[in-house]
Amino acid sequence: MPRTAFEVDLKKTPEQQTVKTHNRWHPDIPMVENFKPGDTFRVECYDWTGGQIGNNDSANDIRDVDLTKVHYLSGPFGVEGAEPGDLLVVDILDIGPLPGSEWGFNGIFARDNGGGFLTEHFPEARKSCWDLNGIYTTSRHIPGVRYPGIVHPGLIGCLPSRELMEEANRREAELFATDPDRVPPLLAPPYAETALMGQMTGGAAEAAAKEAWRTVPPREHGGNCDIKNLSRGSKVYFPVYVKGGGLSMGDIHWSQGDGEITFCGAIEMAGYIDIGVDVIKGGMAKYGVINPIFRPSPVEPHFSDYLIFEGISVDEHTGEQYYLDAHVAYRRACLNAVEYLKKFGYTGEQAYMILGTAPVEGRISGIVDIPNVCATLAIPTEVFDFDIHPNADGPTRHVSGADVAKTS
Repeated sequence: MPRTAFEVDLKKTPEQQTVKTHNRWHPDIPMVENFKPGDTFRVECYDWTGGQIGNNDSANDIRDVDLTKVHYLSGPFGVEGAEPGDLLVVDILDIGPLPGSEWGFNGIFARDNGGGFLTEHFPEARKSCWDLNGIYTTSRHIPGVRYPGIVHPGLIGCLPSRELMEEANRREAELFATDPDRVPPLLAPPYAETALMGQMTGGAAEAAAKEAWRTVPPREHGGNCDIKNLSRGSKVYFPVYVKGGGLSMGDIHWSQGDGEITFCGAIEMAGYIDIGVDVIKGGMAKYGVINPIFRPSPVEPHFSDYLIFEGISVDEHTGEQYYLDAHVAYRRACLNAVEYLKKFGYTGEQAYMILGTAPVEGRISGIVDIPNVCATLAIPTEVFDFDIHPNADGPTRHVSGADVAKTS
């Protein structure tokens, strides 16, 4: 087993740790440790909320979670010889839950505190907790399903350069100014009050926190991409923007559907990642890389049957026709799947959570046939304990629809 380079104590809050996590991106955050090309090491991570969510039957914690504090990241780590313009090669050697914390959670965030892909349809907070047993997970809150895990870091990336940070702050500020009072907001702008800046201290940390990126979106450096295929055996090529690279990671997921559509859309957990690192000198120019590229994991569950739902670029409320809008088309595919699963006894919220946590496959199947994009959502039918295929007799209710954790 590789040496642990970053440890977390789940009995303490992230703020109480000796080696501090960080929940912002900034080029001046110091490296926790430097490694040589070819080295391997283990990184322990909090769940993305830093322990704000409990393994219980109330969704009050989902409703009340402080989203200005997330995500809690372990790192950054430097690699000797890595310079701006290089590619940092990251091998994900192993990944799993922290011992003693073999559980995870999924949440539908309240519309006025985060929201989600279908927030107009599901505006209230809900939660499901999941037990991790070997390679499978089940939930007392969503009966009738069992998933094999495709465990992956939802968030992994390198520190941005000052130039990149300032450019993203400029473009995001312009977008935010178009509708600053929107609920949910258009984006998460810099917010110094709850910033954790790793090993930075004093006035330097306070100044950096005022301009540091929030960790919510993916950007050119990687970040919160939520790609379920970055699992054991994946190899990722990150563009290097600062000396040493500054690799950080967190937001570990046990299982997730493409799109992570409930926002807290995967089965979130505290866990570990075993990492190997290398450097390709001048790799950004050699290969024309701006954003990360990756090779997917060779270790994935194999399903023999899917039920696939289509969606097109037509608004479900107004009937408005959109021009080649993939966002609307994927939303319609998801809503079509939700309505279908409700016929078997699930509530809309439970069906929504299944699409966020099960290893569903999302696709842009057609994006050239004006005016409609055709987006598809493929559900592996084997994750259910019962048959969900259409038949002449019609659907049978198999679950009560009364199990999901609600607010009080």
